[in-house]
Amino acid sequence: MAEPITRRAALGTLGAIGVGVAAGTLARPAGAAAQDAPAALGRHESVQDGLKRVFAGRPMKDGAGVIKLEVPPIAENGAVVPVSVEVAAPMTPTSYVKNIWIVADKNRIPIVARASLTPDAGQAFVGANIRLGETTDVRAVVEQSDGTLLTTKREVKVTVGGCGG
Repeated sequence: MAEPITRRAALGTLGAIGVGVAAGTLARPAGAAAQDAPAALGRHESVQDGLKRVFAGRPMKDGAGVIKLEVPPIAENGAVVPVSVEVAAPMTPTSYVKNIWIVADKNRIPIVARASLTPDAGQAFVGANIRLGETTDVRAVVEQSDGTLLTTKREVKVTVGGCGG
């Protein structure tokens, strides 16, 4: 007949299993979530190559009347540049803003961010802090649900130590 397990023995066994899991010897490593991310972001390429790869050469219309791109004209710290994009377009199930892309032309990785939206968002708006290595144009590219692409851009002067462009 088997001996009954004591509370002390049970806690000791559970403690050993907990230490093994914490040390990683009993758990299988999981793949990083970033490995499953779309290949559109984070590539070292020119802005022309990036736009061609992501948008497959589709024509882009001037969206200055629809897209409100807010960036500071002079960024004293290129490591933290606030960007906001607001699109004055309906967000209905039949016509809505599908994606908003933020592109920095002279960055080594020009396609900086993408926000995917649904009609449930109610408003097409995205804000982010991006990094700029030098003075460059920052673009907002808006993809509508029918596939139409709209774009606008603004120049941001990046200063070194706040000493002018």
